[in-house]
Amino acid sequence: MILNELVGSVVQLLLFTLLPFIIWLIFARKLENFFSWIGLKKPKCDNVPKLIAISAAVAVVYIVAMMLVTKNLPEGVTTAGSEFAGKGIAALPAVIFYAVIRTALSEEILFRGFILKVIQRKAGFMVGNTVQAVLFGLMHGIPFGLVTKSVVACILLTLLPGLIGWYEGWMNEKRCGGSIVPGWILHSCFNLATSILTLF
Repeated sequence: MILNELVGSVVQLLLFTLLPFIIWLIFARKLENFFSWIGLKKPKCDNVPKLIAISAAVAVVYIVAMMLVTKNLPEGVTTAGSEFAGKGIAALPAVIFYAVIRTALSEEILFRGFILKVIQRKAGFMVGNTVQAVLFGLMHGIPFGLVTKSVVACILLTLLPGLIGWYEGWMNEKRCGGSIVPGWILHSCFNLATSILTLF
């Protein structure tokens, strides 16, 4: 399980980084290095204690809301991390690869590191952040809508991740100097919390 998750994490990370890398190579390689261009750099955050407190409150509300929504999904519909359900502490290393690399880092690079930044450069922060948040939400909600054939499930599972994606974009760009690292940390915490809860 650990090896499978490690390989899956590397493959997904490469896939989610490929398009940003190609676009950078064509349009921006002479302007700045790739990691800085996508925001994979040391954050320079304003008022760190306040930002941590706000992010912790957002995390608690999000996790509780997601647990309530996913608890009411029809039987047999799986959610992210459900592959670890009942596996116990032995699955923790696989959960860490899954939560931190496969989902959080891959998605932060694609949505907040690439889509947000590219659109923001052309149309401003509000447009860029809203577009990436909507796409991020739809990536989560549409599969559930198709599987459950429930408009409500689709809307809720689009709205909740979309709002979190918007918050992460705001936090990264407006409070942390354009670094995607804070969003990556917060996203990892969400994924770790929800996956670890399934282990036991």
